[in-house]
Amino acid sequence: MRPGPTRPVRALLAVAAGSAVDLGFAWLDDDGVPVPARGLQLWINARMTYVFSVALLLGDREHEALAAHGVQALRGALADHEHEGWLHEVALDGAVVDGTKSCYDHAFVVLAASAATAAGVAGGPGLLDDALEVHLTRFWDDDAGLARESFSREWGVGESYRGANSNMHTVEAYLAAADVTGEPAWLDRAVRIVERLVHDVARRHDWRVVEHFDEHWTPLPDHHADRVDDPFRPYGATPGHGFEWARLAVQLAAALADPPPWLLECAVGLYDRAVVDTDGGTTGFAYTTDWSGRPVVTERFHWVVAEAVLAASALHAATGDRRYADDEGRWRALAEDHFVDHARGSWAHELDEHLRPSSRTWSGRPDAYHAFNAQVLPTLPSWPASSLR
Repeated sequence: MRPGPTRPVRALLAVAAGSAVDLGFAWLDDDGVPVPARGLQLWINARMTYVFSVALLLGDREHEALAAHGVQALRGALADHEHEGWLHEVALDGAVVDGTKSCYDHAFVVLAASAATAAGVAGGPGLLDDALEVHLTRFWDDDAGLARESFSREWGVGESYRGANSNMHTVEAYLAAADVTGEPAWLDRAVRIVERLVHDVARRHDWRVVEHFDEHWTPLPDHHADRVDDPFRPYGATPGHGFEWARLAVQLAAALADPPPWLLECAVGLYDRAVVDTDGGTTGFAYTTDWSGRPVVTERFHWVVAEAVLAASALHAATGDRRYADDEGRWRALAEDHFVDHARGSWAHELDEHLRPSSRTWSGRPDAYHAFNAQVLPTLPSWPASSLR
């Protein structure tokens, strides 16, 4: 039996538990109170289900019912029983608000279902079977070795845009699926994604992750130049995603019996670029930069410092290089001093460049996924994925 969650993790889970409503998990405001107008977002419900399921794997029986509640939400109100797949958003009463079928959302359903299956949550295996079938048949493009972005509710109209963010989380999901199912084909697909978007494209852009592409996977460097602070598709490079891809590359290398050497090289390149472009994270990490590394959106997001911690931890475990441990320590202190709400237990989601509260891009504290991972994953091996076995 693994030791249960630490005190800070238990505090975070206590806040997250307040998101539970009748049909799923709601968006939380700064005080941890559900925001009815935000409805039930698929990505939030999947991520919260993952969080409570991994907590259960760590020996936390207190939140077992919430993991089950999440599986029920994904099999119930958020499932599209007419057209298959899952709905992007429903109201708190279950009415469909947005039926878009998003790869980003569906990747998190795979992640949640994998964790729930490993934790023995009722309904988890069936949810995982369905989620993998939908992701493979609807989103995976075997010719490109990448995932498509989104479709209309009935799957009739596909978006011409292609995105790196949804593919990054597809790598995360496929790693978890490979761990739980034991099927190496999911690892093979994850390698293809990383090889294309990181080993090829990011390397050619000085290790800055290119986020936006057209349907032929041609980079769109000026995409959303008029919406630089978009929460999911901002203009320019996103250093936080450099850290996140780096962590996933390390995890993928650990999962493979004979990993290609370029995986660790990519992880180091991405990490070093993100550190340089954010001035070493001395006062937090800017959300975005232009293609020369100049900050564009200077707000600091909690998920970026969380991913910096995770990347540093993963690289230290993989290489033994002390500099990564030193970075992890500095950035944990940054999170503790400025992002962790010690009075209420959650993390502030956004601060300005002077580390004061901001809501330019994000309002409230929607979910606990990044903060939970930053506190839990460094205590576990890089593989199996999140120690799901």
